[in-house]
Amino acid sequence: MSARDQPPFTRFPRGRSLNVPLSARPGFGVGLALATFGAIAFSGKAIIVKLAYRHGVDAVTVLMYRMLFALPLFALLAWWGGRGRSALKRSDWLAVLGLGFCGYYLASYLDFVGLQYVSASLERLVLYLNPTLVLLLGWALFGRTVRPRQLLAMAVSYAGIALAFGHELRFDGADVGASLKGAALVFASALSYAVYLVASGQVVSRIGSLRLTGLATSVACVLCIGQFALLKPLEAAVVPEPVIWLSVLNAVACTFVPVLAVMLALERVGAAVAAQAGMVGPLATVALGVTLLGEPLNGWIIAGTAVVLAGVWLLARSR
Repeated sequence: MSARDQPPFTRFPRGRSLNVPLSARPGFGVGLALATFGAIAFSGKAIIVKLAYRHGVDAVTVLMYRMLFALPLFALLAWWGGRGRSALKRSDWLAVLGLGFCGYYLASYLDFVGLQYVSASLERLVLYLNPTLVLLLGWALFGRTVRPRQLLAMAVSYAGIALAFGHELRFDGADVGASLKGAALVFASALSYAVYLVASGQVVSRIGSLRLTGLATSVACVLCIGQFALLKPLEAAVVPEPVIWLSVLNAVACTFVPVLAVMLALERVGAAVAAQAGMVGPLATVALGVTLLGEPLNGWIIAGTAVVLAGVWLLARSR
């Protein structure tokens, strides 16, 4: 690997020791800021979707418009990431199609449908179980060892979800069946994305992260648009103007920009620091939900959020 291909935090002037604290390495502050910004921007997705639902549209339509506006951006990212690289083999294209289906199409669809039944705060907390699902999949599929400290971290995270879900069942007299259905759909979304993360490791090394993200997300965009075309009449595309602008905001500020920000952050600070910076995401969702959606802020949701974040923090430390 040439020096140009290495992440910025691994390149040092000649004679300088590599045993430099991560926080002292070039670009650390920028990387931390990018990771934090990406987490906050991602957290706005659920808020925008809930706002769009207030205009009488359903998950298939909202998802179609989000992906319609995001498609040109991710196609451009795929082109940019593929410059100077060899053409993809048939096996690579099959991998991209599979990853695009489970990692972005299926995960997004299940998440959007789930948001019809649960609050934005609970949705973000359930999605934040993703690291525990990646760990469990690694154990189930590849026989990777799960240490007692990691089991403890997972138990703490799921206890936090139980606390937050107790709040959800009391939220405005919510229907228990609907809340269970929504939570299950969002959990399935997190599981689908965890499968993507586990399966994408070898593909990233062959294709490159920018190229893979651009291609897989473009596949998902096409699938979401095709789903709308198959399930909905053409007249269903006529929606109130606020839905259009919310979809543009969702596609750019809460989808493409944070994906790019987190990828740039990973190059500068690594996965562990980026994951810990991402812990502001659920907090941002709770704050936005209270401010923009009128969701209640009480002891249940505060305790659940704190416990989930503690569990994810313990898991990051153990790894």
